[in-house]
Amino acid sequence: MRLRLVFLLSLIALIQSCQFFPIGTNSTIENVETIIDFSSVDVSPSFAICDSLLEKEAKTACFRTTIHEHLFKSLSAQHIVALNSISEIIQVHLEIDKKGIVSLQSIEATNEFKQSIPSIDSLIQVGLKSLPALFPAIKRGIPVTTHYQLPIQIAVK
Repeated sequence: MRLRLVFLLSLIALIQSCQFFPIGTNSTIENVETIIDFSSVDVSPSFAICDSLLEKEAKTACFRTTIHEHLFKSLSAQHIVALNSISEIIQVHLEIDKKGIVSLQSIEATNEFKQSIPSIDSLIQVGLKSLPALFPAIKRGIPVTTHYQLPIQIAVK
């Protein structure tokens, strides 16, 4: 009887001590130090016509050229009336979300410009709504939201 009790206690102690011995698990976790630059993206936003380009710089240039040309055509088609003659470069801040939807965030312009053409934000909105399909920026294989600053020169006589 004593032998059984010693054997049973030894078995219980052995079972309880198994948690202290790594069996089939990797007990050392390596700390991987990677630095992720969130200020840049791997692939910039692009339009369908820019997809054939392989280089990052060429794709970015194609995106910029396409969006500039499209907004230029849209603003040129509008009948803009100003109180005074104006020649100014405004900064349009856009956000392109991870689904490729463009939204106007803000417009940087002088107070004189904003008073002369108070409807400039709605005119730019019209141009943005008629943009062709846009693919979002990619960072590490994941679509991400990006901000884009678009300089536009407006001259009204």
